[in-house]
Parts: sequence; structure tokens; C-alpha cells
Amino acid sequence: MSKRSTTFRGWKVVGAGAVIQGLQSAFVMHSLGAYLVEIEREYGWSKTALSGAFAVNRAETALLGPAQGWLIDRFGPKVITRVGAVGMAVGFVWFSQLHSLWQFYGAFLIMAVGSAFCGFLTVTVAIVRWFERLRARALAFGGMGLAAGGVCVPLVVLSFTWFGWRTTAAVTGVGGAAVAWWLAKYLDGSPAEFGEEVDGGAKIVANGKTVRAEGLTDIHFTAKEAMRTRAFWTISFGHLSALFVVGAVMAHLQLYLTSERGYSLQQASLFAAALPLMQLAGMAVGGWLGDRINKRLIASVAMFGHAGGILLLAWAPNAFVVVLFVIFHGLAWGARGPLMQALRADYFGSSAFAAIMGVSSLIVMIGPIVGPLAAGWLADTTGSYVTGFVALAAITAAGMLFFVITKPPSPPQRSGSSPDRHAADASSSDVDAPGVAEGSSEGADVGSAQRQVAG
Repeated sequence: MSKRSTTFRGWKVVGAGAVIQGLQSAFVMHSLGAYLVEIEREYGWSKTALSGAFAVNRAETALLGPAQGWLIDRFGPKVITRVGAVGMAVGFVWFSQLHSLWQFYGAFLIMAVGSAFCGFLTVTVAIVRWFERLRARALAFGGMGLAAGGVCVPLVVLSFTWFGWRTTAAVTGVGGAAVAWWLAKYLDGSPAEFGEEVDGGAKIVANGKTVRAEGLTDIHFTAKEAMRTRAFWTISFGHLSALFVVGAVMAHLQLYLTSERGYSLQQASLFAAALPLMQLAGMAVGGWLGDRINKRLIASVAMFGHAGGILLLAWAPNAFVVVLFVIFHGLAWGARGPLMQALRADYFGSSAFAAIMGVSSLIVMIGPIVGPLAAGWLADTTGSYVTGFVALAAITAAGMLFFVITKPPSPPQRSGSSPDRHAADASSSDVDAPGVAEGSSEGADVGSAQRQVAG
């Protein structure tokens, strides 16, 4: 069992991050599909053009990743979050006034920059600084904001009916940005700066032994050192494979259900809201298991959940099958999502985590860019989403192999290191818990060097 202080500031960081991500999820990520339905009705633009906005959003996030990582390291999560909050507010106000396709893309571009700066990467970096042994759990709790925000989609759609989608966009954008600005004050700092221990001094104990996750290291890789390892690339490509389906579903679920399956927008929004509910359940399970067993195993199983879910959706003859899709895809998304960041932090440390995540985003974000575009283009050209959904399911299922072949990286070779000291430090480790993978073909020397602290 685990023990932690209820006053540990790290949990305040998690709570603030969860709310900030929840606002972004409710007003941007999950509500995008509902906005696309309204805009399609008003302007008659093609599904390819509409899904292009989602691609612009994701592309901007990817291209911004390396610079954002550097900025977070340079100025801290609080400043970057507040800059993003201003950008998000400006983008939403412009979006509420659009009357042409170029304005549509322009507004989404500003919203993408703003939501990226005050969203996932910034919050994740802030949380990773405070946790090691409880890292999967902390990231899962923080990520629950993303899922909880999705539950609010029916309320956003209801606001369309009462006030119109333009007013809804302006009010939610400015209001959400104001809350994010205020909560940003909790995101800066590290345990040492507040006189606290990482994890609040908590440990996870099983059968009298302290559990230490596979590959968890005290060595802090630089971004360049991480990029020289196989693990950096296999994790990135595995993550990318999952996001083909995740991106397509976020952009097209409500368009698909309304245009091809005959549901009303309100009904479709209920399915969209049920998806993050299952995501929440998946996060709870994945966060608990991720600190105890091999994270790669959980991610590998989740890939089949993504693939199987979208296959069910492609031929969903009734609401029951759509619900099965929600269960499979939602659980897989929730269990896998937080582990992607926890796995990187375990393998590469936290000192350059923002930069490592920023570079990795250049690869990962290909998924939510290409996935929606491919699904939209194939729906326009074939008259159905089926072909696109099946193709994305195959790609995602095959991506499971990347997690299978991922191994903890060997420590970087640095001048002045002392292998004997590393071995002595490692010998004092109390790690000997069942269910925790240790060692690898690539990282055969990880155990003897894992206690090194990078200078």
C-alpha cells in the first residue's frame, strides 16, 4: 500500500493541472466535433475542410512542441500557462465572429497555440517534477481533468440551443482562460524549493518490498541523449499509432453519428460525453496498475482496445454497438494515455522532460493530424466512414509492436562517471517486488547505473 501526506504540495499541482486540462477538454478538445456540426449546417463546408481545422490545431501543437519545451524550462509552467490563457481567449473571441473558411482556420490556429501553452505539455511537466514512484497515479489524476471535461459536451451543446454557438464560444473561451490564469500559480516550483520530498515521501510497498517501476532512473537524460536511444523512438511511434484513432474519433464521432447513423446532435453529444466517463474509469485503473506492473504491457493491451472500438463503430447497427465502442475505446484511452508520459519520465528523468516531450510531439502529433484528415477525405470520396475507420484500426493494432520492443535505455556515456560508484549505489536499492520488470537487452547495465544523479 502507499502512504502520503495530505499536505503534500504535489497534489495541489495535480489538482490545478486537472482543472486546467478539464477546461481545455470541455471547451476545445471534446466540443470541437459539436462546433463542426453547427458550422457544416451553417456554411455547408466539406468534411475534409472541417477536419482540416482539427489538423491545424494538432499541427500547430506539434511544431510548437520543441519551442514550448524550451520555454517551459526557461520561464516555468506558470508563465507559459498564463500566456496560453490569453491566446485561448483571443482565439475563441475571433472564432465566435467567423464568416469565412480562412477565418475559421485562423481562429483555430490562435486557439491551438493558446490551448497548447496552457494545456497538456505544460501541466504534465509541472506534475512530473513532483512525483517518481507515484508518477503514473499522479499523471492519471491530472489527466482525469481531460476526461471530466468531455462529460460537459452535452452542456455545451445545450448552450448552443439557448444562446447560439457563437455566444457559447466567446463566453466559454474567456471564462475558461480566466480560471486557467488564476490556477497557474500552483504549477511552478519543485519539491526541493518547498522543502518537501518527491512523492511527499510516499512509497509503494508489496509483500514487504518497495516497488520500483521498470526503467525508473535517477539519471536525467538531455533531449539529445534521449533521442540517441531506441526507447525514445519506439515510445513515440507507439504513441503516434494510438492517436490515429483518438484524433479521428475526437474530430468525427459526432459528424459520423449525425450524418451517417441518423442521430440528432444532442443524442450524439451524449455518446461523446459517455466516452470520457469510460476514459475516467480507464485512468483510475491504469494509474493504479501503472505504478505496480509493466507500463508497456498495459499500453500494448490498450492498443487493441482502440482498434477494436473503432471497428465496432464503423459498422454500428444500433446504439448498443455504439456503447460497446465507447467502452472499448474509452477504457483503452484512459489506461494508456497517462502512461505515455510516465514511461518517458521513468526512462529519461525529469530535468529535461519538457524538451524531450516537445521533440517527441513532432512525431506523436502526426497521428491526430493524419487520422482526422484521412477519415474525412475517405468519407467524402467513398460516401462512408467505414473504409477510413477500418484503415485506422489496422494501423493502431500494428502499433502495439512498438511497445512490445521498447526496453529501458542504457545510461548515457559521460566523461568523469564512475561505474564502481554507480554499482555501489545500486546495490543499496530496496527494489525486489514481484510484477516489476527489471533489466533488458538494451539496458543490461541500467541496474548498476540507475542511482546516478546527473550533474
